[in-house]
Amino acid sequence: MRLIRTAFVLLAFFCYSSASNANGIDLRLSSDAAELTFLSESSTFGYGGADIGFGVFFDDNDNLILNGNIIVSGSGLGNLPGLNFGVGIKAYAGTIDIIPSQTGGAVAIGVTGRYVIPGVVPMAVMVEAYVAPSVSSLADFDGVSEFRVGLEVEVTPSARAYVGYRDFEVDTNIKSGLKVDDAIHFGVRFSY
Repeated sequence: MRLIRTAFVLLAFFCYSSASNANGIDLRLSSDAAELTFLSESSTFGYGGADIGFGVFFDDNDNLILNGNIIVSGSGLGNLPGLNFGVGIKAYAGTIDIIPSQTGGAVAIGVTGRYVIPGVVPMAVMVEAYVAPSVSSLADFDGVSEFRVGLEVEVTPSARAYVGYRDFEVDTNIKSGLKVDDAIHFGVRFSY
């Protein structure tokens, strides 16, 4: 666990040094796992730009997974102006602490969706899914799948709180369907 905390602190300092380019921070906690993601955006991708994130996931089982994603999204699909869809890629690299320890990576394709619920309190429902088959996995990893759903509430224009559920599985060379995260989580996202 000490190695994971050290990696977390090093990533936080690394990302802090480039925080002037970041647009936000997302912190997600469950009963035995945490994930910190630094968010930014780029206008060099297509019409609406892209959302870019770099994060670190760690848990009580000494699993450590770094990730980075690029999502291109659009809004106003059909007659639903509060609906937003996106497509993109997410890369994973890390260590799964089973015996023997499994180290590897994967590149996944994914989709995201977010619907802002009309009402007095700004709320939104979000969903995202990523899949990396064995052909896009490296070293000891033989596939990755991640599915997340959540309900967000805008606390202030620059802060959102949310509750959600994530199913995060990694297939390794020695074990398939290893649940890295399968829990309800709470989070906050700050924009600046």
